[in-house]
Amino acid sequence: MGSSGDVNWKLEDHPKLPKGKTIGLIVLDGWGESEPDQYNCIHKAPTPAMDSLKNGRPDTWRLIKAHGTAVGLPSEDDMGNSEVGHNALGAGRIYAQGAKLVDLALESGKIYEDEGFKYISESFEKGTVHLIGLLSDGGVHSRLDQVQLLLKGFAERGAKRIRVHILTDGRDVLDGSSVGFVETLESELAELRSKGVDAQVASGGGRMYVTMDRYENDWTVVKRGWDAQVLGEAPHKFKNALEAVKKLRAEPKANDQYLPPFVIVDDSGKAVGPIVDGDAVVTFNFRADRMVMLAKALENEDFDKFDRVRFPKIRYAGMLQYDGELKLPSHYLVSPPLIDRTSGEYLAHNGVRTFACSETVKFGHVTFFWNGNRSGYFNEKLEKYVEIPSDSGISFNEQPKMKALEIAEKARDAILSGNFDQVRVNLPNGDMVGHTGDLDATVVACEAADVAVRMILDAIEKVGGIYVVTADHGNAEDMVKRDKAGKPALDKEGKLQILTSHTLKPVPIAIGGPGLSAGVRFRQDLDTPGLANVAATVMNLHGFVAPGDYEPSLIEVVDK
Repeated sequence: MGSSGDVNWKLEDHPKLPKGKTIGLIVLDGWGESEPDQYNCIHKAPTPAMDSLKNGRPDTWRLIKAHGTAVGLPSEDDMGNSEVGHNALGAGRIYAQGAKLVDLALESGKIYEDEGFKYISESFEKGTVHLIGLLSDGGVHSRLDQVQLLLKGFAERGAKRIRVHILTDGRDVLDGSSVGFVETLESELAELRSKGVDAQVASGGGRMYVTMDRYENDWTVVKRGWDAQVLGEAPHKFKNALEAVKKLRAEPKANDQYLPPFVIVDDSGKAVGPIVDGDAVVTFNFRADRMVMLAKALENEDFDKFDRVRFPKIRYAGMLQYDGELKLPSHYLVSPPLIDRTSGEYLAHNGVRTFACSETVKFGHVTFFWNGNRSGYFNEKLEKYVEIPSDSGISFNEQPKMKALEIAEKARDAILSGNFDQVRVNLPNGDMVGHTGDLDATVVACEAADVAVRMILDAIEKVGGIYVVTADHGNAEDMVKRDKAGKPALDKEGKLQILTSHTLKPVPIAIGGPGLSAGVRFRQDLDTPGLANVAATVMNLHGFVAPGDYEPSLIEVVDK
């Protein structure tokens, strides 16, 4: 997705804001704004740096939307995520995203007219079509209703044998909800069988233990899935998926996220659905980060991360293309949003020198997603991207400080070097530790992120620069499931239901620093601004006027 040749890349000078100020751009991952209570880990943590921004200048701190339609998702019930959040932050415009793209393609039937479907449907006559993905209605990685529509659509268009390989959730939805999802899926498959389609669940396992690793953190997770899905081998064998999930959940300390892999076998003990030559495979997650590794295993001839034992000749398509730069997978059912003319590309064309840094788990967010789902540099003479390796093989609540300090040190050095006009970081702690559901660890995580913010703010102070501190979506600010009245919800045993997912809360944006011109304040005339308004704002602070089709800037300059 290169630059189109006929774009006028020259940005107009801002009439009131000067060029040449160093901007420290900090994205706190999973840091929303919610009522202060004991389940608000940001409130519970000592966060003097963020408190000083919040309490310091009323005209340069406000809340913006980071979920739903503000980031291109279908409805206001859809929580934001880091991918769509950083797309919006970098692109400055709102694009139909993930789930919404898929919804539109399913609604219009376009999904069945495109190249991806035509490709996999060549296996319908003689082979089996396998669907692999997260069985959930969480709407972050996948949605059960889309899977139901696909099953129906495939059957109506000639699929004779269908096998579903399920991954249980318990992260974006409540732990234990897997049982209901499996029941729904099983009744769907029974209906297909009544119409003469051989359709059943073939294998399964919990998302954090089987298949859905990300950023090449732990390939054994993908291998467990491969063994069950492709080879038909797993330590646990059952006659049907409902029995499998119920029995495995009954084990001590079991939960949906970490269910061990299982395969469904027939009366003779043979796996009912290994993936073999001539089959078609569809990974139905629309979100990319936890499908890329499986896509590599299914598609790459020269794969060497684990012994695949067999590498079946299949027709494979993703729900979407998961990596535009690697062209992975090469076939997909729904085309990605083409995000062109991102703020990063404009700024590179206008001589702005950029430094971007995070640790592995969020490095792609301040680079690839920020730049419109595009890898690499726009101009390597002007840009430097630094990835700090994340701790692998441990749960983030075991080391909740993560690499916040190292990220902050790199940012500080980049700011003080004078070699960069924009220094952009992502501090992952609130999100990655928030996902574990460990409240005490999340409090430590928020404190660590705050310490990092302070270090970067101090560097900005020294060089007379400007800071922009914001977030990509909520998480750590509300760690409990709530009932309709907003009170903490309890499960059947009377235990508190911990919330491990993102939230629908707004996120803060704070702007300030010694380099900020007098009279800059947040505009009051914007209805419900969101993350996409940040790009034009940052362009203004660099001394430029944003392109006309960008979401409007959050700031104005009033003559004092």
